[in-house]
Amino acid sequence: MSFSRGIFFIVTFFFSLILADLTQPGQYDYGFNVDLRLRKRVPSQSPIVTGLPLVNGTSPLRPDIRDLQKDQDMWNLYILALNWMQYTDQDSPFSWYQITGIHGAPALTWHDVAPTPGNEHSGYCTHVSILFPTWHRPYLALYEQVLYNYVQYIASLYPLDLQDRFQKAADSFRVPYWDWAAAPPDGESVLPVAVGGSSTVDIEGPNGVQTISNPLFSYVFKPFNGSIFPDFPYNTWRETKRAPRPVNSPNATSNNSFVAHALDTHLPSLQQRLYNVFTNYPNYTTFSNEAWVPNDNNGTYDSLESIHDSIHTIGGGVYGHLAIIAYSGFDPLFWLHHANVDRIFAMWQVLYNDTYVVPQPAVYSSHTTSPGEIEDSQTALTPFFSNETHFWTSDAVRDLEVFGYNYADVVNKTRADVIALINRRYGNFTPASMFLNTEKIRPHSSRHVGHLSQHPTQERPHRANGLSWNSQTSTRPPLSAVFRGNKYREWIANIRVSKHAMGGSFSIHLFLGEAPSDSTSWPVASNLIGSLGIIAHRGKHGMSPGRKVAGTIPMTSALMHVASLGEVPSLHAEDIVPFLKSNLEFRISLTDGRTAEPQDVDGLCISIVSSTVTAPDSETTLAEWGEVVSHFDLFV
Repeated sequence: MSFSRGIFFIVTFFFSLILADLTQPGQYDYGFNVDLRLRKRVPSQSPIVTGLPLVNGTSPLRPDIRDLQKDQDMWNLYILALNWMQYTDQDSPFSWYQITGIHGAPALTWHDVAPTPGNEHSGYCTHVSILFPTWHRPYLALYEQVLYNYVQYIASLYPLDLQDRFQKAADSFRVPYWDWAAAPPDGESVLPVAVGGSSTVDIEGPNGVQTISNPLFSYVFKPFNGSIFPDFPYNTWRETKRAPRPVNSPNATSNNSFVAHALDTHLPSLQQRLYNVFTNYPNYTTFSNEAWVPNDNNGTYDSLESIHDSIHTIGGGVYGHLAIIAYSGFDPLFWLHHANVDRIFAMWQVLYNDTYVVPQPAVYSSHTTSPGEIEDSQTALTPFFSNETHFWTSDAVRDLEVFGYNYADVVNKTRADVIALINRRYGNFTPASMFLNTEKIRPHSSRHVGHLSQHPTQERPHRANGLSWNSQTSTRPPLSAVFRGNKYREWIANIRVSKHAMGGSFSIHLFLGEAPSDSTSWPVASNLIGSLGIIAHRGKHGMSPGRKVAGTIPMTSALMHVASLGEVPSLHAEDIVPFLKSNLEFRISLTDGRTAEPQDVDGLCISIVSSTVTAPDSETTLAEWGEVVSHFDLFV
């Protein structure tokens, strides 16, 4: 980086400090005058993603957001840094607006990393790409680095008698993640209250306790430029929204309680999908992205990216920013979500460390990539500089500790340790956990297996939602209805569809029995099995006609539920196939509130498949999948 460019970035940061003195409503008032602030040591921001300093020779851990909230000093610094970043002038390359804008809208060129011809209107993000997990890793590291520098500066502003305390917290600061597939604490939703509970938050900063805008609730554009959002109502909303009500209104407000309800309803489906990906996707190519490969294995329709898409559509809701690729980065929930996606990627790497990025053609354009270009492990992950002249590559980011962070779920963990964690945390809605618990008590108790007490294979019990069965809280069907020996059958709806079939994001909802007539209730319906979200650009932006993506909706937990009620004799194929043919329904909803008929959705195919799975014989072994068998097409 040239001397003049370095001066520019330092001056830009100083300018953001000066503007911070002009305290706006919702912004923390530090109470310092400009001259005093400028005399203090101010860390400069850098476009080079260097990774953060180690603490006592080790990489600090990115915490779960609920755990971070328990550390009051760290939480104060985190919220204050977010608040500062969101109130930094949008012309600064280190403002919330520009860092989040790297992902999509407004398709800005960041740090002079120019677009390739024809890609001027695309963001830098890679989707339906072999680089999906690896591109987002340095993106998160850049965001984390910017926040870390704000945290260091804010810690230096505390009164002298508190500075050592807050500096200790600041040194270990790392961004949190939100585990949307884990059962939340009793009485809480999957969506943390800190994120969606209130638009304001009381925070203890260097100038005392103040009530400020909650930077996790939304981002307010300052100033708002409706031209970056070409369509109504986005071009009227001055802040990000989630499931806004009334829909399609300039005066809409976020309905986070609906988002929370939808996430709780989808928890069994999301957890089953994640468990299945961990246990049955040992190849990086199929794990990493949602591209549908014709004639590929029927057992590899899902992916990390496809599960990630569903969080975007559920978390954004109808008309929510999070549900649109180009707008999603502005929503603070994006960063908690993607930190979790990176954590899942890290866990998967421990399980299958012998497979990684292989050359594949790009499917969609990004700011610097055109469809058809070969992407491989040495492809530049733009616009993320590793030094003054080179970009990070997938090979260079394979070890996450290169950026100075880690996760408790992988640090110093063996493969067996990670498998045990997966079985405990993400196996609650699968028969595998029923078998594990049964095996645990069989030598020690004569009790019927239908009555089990709390067991170590379950980290946190959670009631079953709607059409779901939970190994810890639901009535158990007879073992003979589920198992033949140590084998059970997983039932899945395999779905493929053109990503841009509807000119925007959409969801496919699967029901047992008649779907509700009110489409707004589909994400929270009591007979919903699950939903597959497809996150896409609105309109024609970035479209590549005919390109198909794939994902799944697991049905096993729902079928365990109806079996436990005696509505179907067993999970065996001879009982389930006729039951599903008589009872399965699906519906399609768009993120603009409309619904669609299946015949109007390009490339849509829904196939019902199953696999005979060998249950793990201990919590340190994975379930083993057999061949996936196709039973019938629900729609083609």
